[in-house]
Amino acid sequence: MIYHITAFFIGFCLDQIIGDPWNIPHPIRLIGNLISSLDKRLLGKTDENNRNSKSEFIRGIFLCIIVTVLTVAVTFCVVFGAYAISPYLGIIVEAVLTCYILAAKSLQVESMKVYFALRDGTIEDARYAVSMIVGRDTACLDEKGVQRAVVETIAENTSDGVIAPLIYTFIGGPVLGFLYKSINTMDSMVGYHNDRYEYFGRAAAKLDDVVNYIPARISAIFMILAAFIGGKSFSGKNAFRIFKRDRYNHKSPNSAQTESVCAGALSVRLAGDAYYFGKLVKKPYIGDPVREIELDDIKRACILMFITEYLCLCVLLGIGFLVWHFI
Repeated sequence: MIYHITAFFIGFCLDQIIGDPWNIPHPIRLIGNLISSLDKRLLGKTDENNRNSKSEFIRGIFLCIIVTVLTVAVTFCVVFGAYAISPYLGIIVEAVLTCYILAAKSLQVESMKVYFALRDGTIEDARYAVSMIVGRDTACLDEKGVQRAVVETIAENTSDGVIAPLIYTFIGGPVLGFLYKSINTMDSMVGYHNDRYEYFGRAAAKLDDVVNYIPARISAIFMILAAFIGGKSFSGKNAFRIFKRDRYNHKSPNSAQTESVCAGALSVRLAGDAYYFGKLVKKPYIGDPVREIELDDIKRACILMFITEYLCLCVLLGIGFLVWHFI
């Protein structure tokens, strides 16, 4: 237990310092390559005039099984093998893998690229930068639209990119952490309501909803607390009010949990209609337009994310040391 807690904390610190070094092979990219390869093999080209929705759904289930089983098997072998050689090697390997699982630093880095593009570059630069971290079409976004898209992404990913992997990795180490990330990656790649993935990606999308259900609500609670202690830039009272009112203003049962808190904390309105794959998707608003969203809200959303993460870390480490002490 103490080895795991030590590796977990070191991995957390590594993520805070270096994030994801893109010049080094990343396990999540390998999982993404696997998903892409299986997508081509299991689904291939779709014929709109001759499609079998049941068959595509079943093939989507096979995708989930293959990806999750391979991810768990490989991760277990790597971690178990490292600890079998030496506890110290095990701690190092587990810490590095934990760093790869967490995404707070990389989320901040990618968000700030949009910030600097808006501040120092052109709207085309900003649209390109935001297209790297959102799933919607960005070509039609104006400056406010780009700002809103970034803040929404930070808010949503505070749950599924930061708090959820933090919780799962704490409970089950890199094995459970990478299992979660494989599901989340599948959802981000095939879990769309579009012509290609409407049936094939349904299993991945539903599985992602299940594994994020509890973490999303835990994330919202910690984010509300973060809004209360984060200073005058945030309103904890309004964060709680908007959370109660708008936490289900999304097709996903989880996405609006933290988006509603963030919108309330910043006193801005998020969400609304957006284009995906060239089609307009009608979406309800989240939050009230107490004021116009502004460039510095990107920084504020990142600060809220980090405070939320630190609160969750303190609680998890407290639980870990209590379990280690009494067991």
